[in-house]
Amino acid sequence: MSRIGKQAIALPKGVTVDVAAGLVKVKGAKGELTVPIHADLTVKNENGAITVSRPSDSRTHKSLHGLTRTLIANAIQGVSAGYMKEMLISGTGYRASMQGKNLELTVGHSHKDIVTPPAGITFEVPEPTKIRIVGIDKQLVGQVAANVRAVRPPDAYHAKGIRYADEVIKTKPGKTAGK
Repeated sequence: MSRIGKQAIALPKGVTVDVAAGLVKVKGAKGELTVPIHADLTVKNENGAITVSRPSDSRTHKSLHGLTRTLIANAIQGVSAGYMKEMLISGTGYRASMQGKNLELTVGHSHKDIVTPPAGITFEVPEPTKIRIVGIDKQLVGQVAANVRAVRPPDAYHAKGIRYADEVIKTKPGKTAGK
């Protein structure tokens, strides 16, 4: 059995799960998400817990088992608590600000970079050097964070740029330090 796939997912208060043919719909206080399911797997909602089972021990079924269970668990956590990625900006004159719903970045380019959030994502700027990306879809929050980081990735020599809050930048020594 898959170690991840065989674990039951407990449903928090206020979250409902509807299992239909090929889809699992998860509704909660923050919104609604749907998770596609492979036709071979079965998902059951029993006694306030979701279980995923597979028909055989083939390699494909084993890999889909754990994946499906994790995707459903992420959707349940997303609609109940949500997800947040925090990013830091470092560099002289580098800053972020809000322009309506859009994120405006001043990161050393000749122009200001404007990032428009997709549906279901909101930006927060508590400080000019901090950005929070908030949403219910874990994959979408991570992808938007990667897109924001790609505007100005951290420099390997001075660590200037946009980075994740928990990311550690290993700086390289300059030319004179090598002599």
